[in-house]
Amino acid sequence: MTQQIPSTEPELTGVRNFRDVGGLPTVDGRRVRHGVLFRSGHLAHATDEDAAFLSGLGLHTIFDFRNAADQKLEGPDVELRGVRNVNLPLSDPADGAEFWKMVRDGQVDQLRGILGDGRAAGRMIASYRTIVKERTAEHARVLHSLAEDSLPALMHCAAGKDRAGLSVAVTLLAVGVERDAILGDYLESNALHRRYKVRRSSSSGEAHSPEIMELLSPLFDARAEYLAAAFETVEEVWGGVDAYLERGLGLSPATRERLRERLLD
Repeated sequence: MTQQIPSTEPELTGVRNFRDVGGLPTVDGRRVRHGVLFRSGHLAHATDEDAAFLSGLGLHTIFDFRNAADQKLEGPDVELRGVRNVNLPLSDPADGAEFWKMVRDGQVDQLRGILGDGRAAGRMIASYRTIVKERTAEHARVLHSLAEDSLPALMHCAAGKDRAGLSVAVTLLAVGVERDAILGDYLESNALHRRYKVRRSSSSGEAHSPEIMELLSPLFDARAEYLAAAFETVEEVWGGVDAYLERGLGLSPATRERLRERLLD
């Protein structure tokens, strides 16, 4: 009889895009430790069973990168006893509440003007560049916290793709994970079961139109060109990853080594 090996990825009902980042290889032959760094979409709709699973991870800190508009739309995260919640709002490629009202109401003309003719992908690329350039304080806080006392940690935003994806990527860069492995983890957010669920007004037939879904597609995709734009910005602004980590995020060699010891096998 073939032994059934349990899946390492749970099927959570109300939390999208959850996964353990463990197992990714570094350039010097080590791997990210399992059970210390997780990523997901928001936790606002977690069921009791989801919450029980998350509580069993032994989390120290949850980093929530959503802004006030996200939290108003989706609600606050479920509370997990004994877990510290840190809200560090990052730029939202979708402009928060007003944008999502247009989506829910099916305002196709307005969305066409904002997202059509390649503007949606351009918006995403610009947002990734902005986060890297302007949110150094937030990423510095995350990495210093991980080096001190914040593991195991869960990083999330709304969909767990862009803001959380970039924050995870920065963390992985800091401990020397291979670029291809960082990209591979990022692209996993494209799986159908991981993608963000859009709420639409039931009274609006336009909200379900194929054109709106096509216009929105670049916002819901994890595309290699988006992450490449972030990495290119690191090179353009700081001249390389080491300088970005040292000058941009204030990480000393000793802090980076503590991160590696805490996050890597």
